[in-house]
Amino acid sequence: MRPPLPRLHAITDDRVVRRPDLDRVVSRLATAGADLALHARGRSLTGREHFDLAVRLSAHPPTLLFVNDRLDVALASDAAGVQLRHDSLPVDAARGLRSEWWIGRSVHSLAEARDAVAHRADYLVTGPMYATTTHPGSTPLSMDTLRAIVQLGSPVIAIGGITVNRVGELRRLGVYGIAAIRALWDAPDSAAAARDLLAELAERKS
Repeated sequence: MRPPLPRLHAITDDRVVRRPDLDRVVSRLATAGADLALHARGRSLTGREHFDLAVRLSAHPPTLLFVNDRLDVALASDAAGVQLRHDSLPVDAARGLRSEWWIGRSVHSLAEARDAVAHRADYLVTGPMYATTTHPGSTPLSMDTLRAIVQLGSPVIAIGGITVNRVGELRRLGVYGIAAIRALWDAPDSAAAARDLLAELAERKS
C-alpha cells in the first residue's frame, strides 16, 4: 500500500543540485515530515549524477523521494513517485514499470490536463501560476484555468512563483498541494518555510 500523496513538493534544479550545502538544506527541509516530497530533478545531470542525487534525497525519511523524468533512476533508487513531462513516456508505460508509484504529469493548459487525466495520471503539477524567474518566458495560467483543471477531479499540485502569501488563494480554488524551488531551497530558514507553506495549505476552520 502506497503512502499518501504529499502536499508539499520541493523540486531541485540544476543550480540547487550543485550547491555545496545541499545536504544540510535537505536535512532542514526534511523536518517537515511525511507531507513533504523531495524531487530529484536536474536536466543537465548525467544518469549517474541523477541517481546519486536521488540517493542523497532518499536518506531523509519520512519524506518521500520523487524522481522527475528519469524512470530508470526512479527504479534504481526505489522512489515513491515519478513526475513526467507532458511529452515524456506515457503514464501507462510508467505504471507498467512499478504499479505502486505515484505518477504525476506536468501540465501547462487545460487541454494538457484533460489529456493527463484521460491517461490516468495520479496527480497534476500545474503552472506556472505566477511569474517566476525559473521560467521567465512562461505566461502564468489564469485562475479560471486553474479552477477548470481542479474540477477535472485529480489532485492538483500548483507550481510557479508561489509564496506563503499566495497559498490561500490557491487553496480556496481547490488545489491539493504546492511545489516550489526557490521558495524552499533559497529560504533563509528552509524548515520554517516548509512549515509555513504547509500551515497555509491546511484548511482553516472558522
